[in-house]
Amino acid sequence: MDDRRKGEGIGPLDISRIVQMIPHRYPMLLVDRVVDIIPDVSAVGIKNVTVNEPYFQGHFPARPVMPGVMIIESMAQTAAVLVVHSLGLTPEVAGNKLVYFMSVDSARFRRPVTPGDTLHIHVTKRHARGNVWKFEATARVDGKVMAEAVYSAMLVDA
Repeated sequence: MDDRRKGEGIGPLDISRIVQMIPHRYPMLLVDRVVDIIPDVSAVGIKNVTVNEPYFQGHFPARPVMPGVMIIESMAQTAAVLVVHSLGLTPEVAGNKLVYFMSVDSARFRRPVTPGDTLHIHVTKRHARGNVWKFEATARVDGKVMAEAVYSAMLVDA
């Protein structure tokens, strides 16, 4: 058990709860469910990758691969849900906040993510100072690491 936990994890959060917490909408909503949150520590998001995703029309039609930037975005959205939940923001207050990328470091893409994959996005807070949060994340399919990154984000008024 992680010594940093502030109580037991909760979850799952379904799509209707997620859209109350973050402003993203189709086609940019890239997290379908959050299956576990440990407030102020970590979250696990799920993205069900389907062939209907708009980017597959051009990336690449003969062999569709989820763009790396979309995987990173799914990590960021999972982190945004963690931030909103950790701060205890109500849907009304959360609707007036945005979480912006500040930096992406150490991004590595290990294997391609393709239609039919279920992406498990594991996000852990490294630290937070004021309205700036730093995270590390790993995206897995069937337990295999597909991508990983360290990134920073800032919570701002919309």
